[in-house]
Amino acid sequence: MKVKKKALLFSGAVVMLGACLAVYGLFFSSCYRMDQTAYVYIDNDDTVDSVYTKICQTAHPTCLWGYSILNVVRPMTVHPGRYAIQPDESVLKTYRKMASGDQAPVNLTIPSVRTTARLAGVLGRKLMIDSTAVYEALCDSAFCASLSYNPATIMALFIPNTYQVYWNISLEDLMKRMQKENEKFWQAEGRSELAAQLGLTHNEVITLASIVEEETANNAEKPMVAGMYLNRLKQEMPLQADPTVKFALQDFSLRRIYHKHLTVESPYNTYKNIGLPPGPIRIPSVASIDAVLHRVDHDFLYMCAKEDFSGTHNFARTYNEHLQNARKYTEALNQRNIK
Repeated sequence: MKVKKKALLFSGAVVMLGACLAVYGLFFSSCYRMDQTAYVYIDNDDTVDSVYTKICQTAHPTCLWGYSILNVVRPMTVHPGRYAIQPDESVLKTYRKMASGDQAPVNLTIPSVRTTARLAGVLGRKLMIDSTAVYEALCDSAFCASLSYNPATIMALFIPNTYQVYWNISLEDLMKRMQKENEKFWQAEGRSELAAQLGLTHNEVITLASIVEEETANNAEKPMVAGMYLNRLKQEMPLQADPTVKFALQDFSLRRIYHKHLTVESPYNTYKNIGLPPGPIRIPSVASIDAVLHRVDHDFLYMCAKEDFSGTHNFARTYNEHLQNARKYTEALNQRNIK
């Protein structure tokens, strides 16, 4: 009897151990065949079954029986979003994450782009929102007015930086977030006060910065370029900025601006109109915005790209000096057969 009792106890212990191992294997051990974090994107129309399929396709588990058992015990409510699965993660942790909507945020980088269409495309690729819906909203006067902008100035809302947001953020919530980030940007480093000292609104600083951004990629030269345009604004001279003509024509492939281009009828043509254009001609970099706020004070009124194609400029105080610089640059263009 003692032998039988010991045998039964041993058998029971083995069964219990096996059950514990099975429970551990199903719910607490790692089952994913991957070396780095995988991300599962859950849409609004996903079901428990499609979520299961996406996990299998993305994280390559050896077994997800535990996931199915958990769903029977406590049926999952599907929460749209972006979820991170770690290589050493347990099935239980994955299930809890999905069932509770514990998302992993996206690093959303607002790029320095020229058009609302390009911006909408970037947002549509990074977030769940539809790029067409974004573009239509940014072109809609009523939507822009709700944010205190208009379709011409709306690009001034976006400060190019990287922000953490949820992948399934709504367009309305994204715009509210961009408003908060815009306010933080202008409050930081005395930027709002510096703009007021220049006699410019935030949108006007952004607009001028967008021209500076297009004129030079050399951050060291940007304050000089900004100073020149500010001199022109003070003297009520046309800015005569070639990038605004490209924007007016919506032809960013132009390598040379000819006289025929300067006749385009557009409020963005700063050869025909005095003052700043109606809004930014792109989202400028922070370096260009700060270049306007910290412009170099000088008495130059003209600039022309250097003939060595270094990306920098020759500055001039008089029109005659400017013509000499322009002649050298034109000759350099002709020599390289740049049309």
